[in-house]
Amino acid sequence: MRGFTLPIWVAAAAKAAAQVLTGKAVDAKQRIDFSNNEKSIFVPIRSAASLHSGKKAIGISNADSGEGLDLTRDLEIWTCLEFIKINQEQSSKKNLNDSDNWLQIIPGYGVGKKSLSNEISISEFARELLHFNLYPFLKKGYFLKLEIIFPLGKDLAKKTSNHAFGVVDGLALIGTQIDVQVSASPHQLNKTIDYLRRRCSEESFSGSLIFVIGENGLNLALDLGIPSNQIVKTGNWLGPLLVAAAEEKVKDLFLFGYHGKLIKLAGGVFHTHHHLADNRLETLIALAFKEGISSILIKSFENAESIEQALLQLESQDPNSAKRLWDRVATEVENRSQQYVKRYVSSSIEISAFMFDRNRKLRWSGPSAFNKMKSLGLELKH
Repeated sequence: MRGFTLPIWVAAAAKAAAQVLTGKAVDAKQRIDFSNNEKSIFVPIRSAASLHSGKKAIGISNADSGEGLDLTRDLEIWTCLEFIKINQEQSSKKNLNDSDNWLQIIPGYGVGKKSLSNEISISEFARELLHFNLYPFLKKGYFLKLEIIFPLGKDLAKKTSNHAFGVVDGLALIGTQIDVQVSASPHQLNKTIDYLRRRCSEESFSGSLIFVIGENGLNLALDLGIPSNQIVKTGNWLGPLLVAAAEEKVKDLFLFGYHGKLIKLAGGVFHTHHHLADNRLETLIALAFKEGISSILIKSFENAESIEQALLQLESQDPNSAKRLWDRVATEVENRSQQYVKRYVSSSIEISAFMFDRNRKLRWSGPSAFNKMKSLGLELKH
């Protein structure tokens, strides 16, 4: 069964609300169109209704991730839409009907916001999808205000690494495609390997690839200006993908990820889904001993609820030791990844590791990555 990403379900609910607001019949299955001429799809909604004597409208849908065990399965989505009259001052500054400013997207309860700006955490795909599907409902002299609400978003966000990407108060709306990718499934692994092989067979392929894990990693990589034509979103099957890259004669492979994911590779675990294995704290402790960190400081790790908490504890007590330890982790990610590839194939591939923290700062790199940062336009933050 086909499963759609969160932006698709939000767009369907918002379009149903727009139909109510403009007095049109509400379609049980909303037609969602795409600006890139992708074939239209039809997405079921749950309900839609008028609010405040017709001044507002609400559309409701329930996310369906298909066969995937996606966190958003059955998530209830509310979209509240209203027309706001453009006043003379706004009209004189810019014609809102002829710009992207005609649609104001508000993060309601349970929707993630960027911690630094308090703006909604939304991907370009999701933003463009809403603009493209709501524009036909626009009235002259008005702009549209869309508030998105995920009633269970705050609770579900606690089970994600959203905070690691500077997203607070709920689930980020950062899907970048139509269909849900099941990152832990063998089927998705095969699709990703096929995609990798196609990329490597292109005439423009330079021999360099960047692996990022999941939507959050992809979102941050693009924000940092990493070239999209070099990026492969990997999901959790990293081991087989490393080997596939080596088989395709990739020369430089960059691993770009949240430290809470990539540390698993430093401990020899090359499938990073939490259902399979979680060796993170044990790996951190083992590497701390190898790096010569004080046994008193290491002992405090045992009471940490996460490696993030262990890191913050160490940084507060001994910042230099914290940096040494995490540089060591990045180095081990590079070394263990190279060793993993050599088990299966003879290759000259060079693997480099970049890791970022919960504040979306690129903080650590292995020796190989450090020597190549300039080629990607990256720099470490301290």
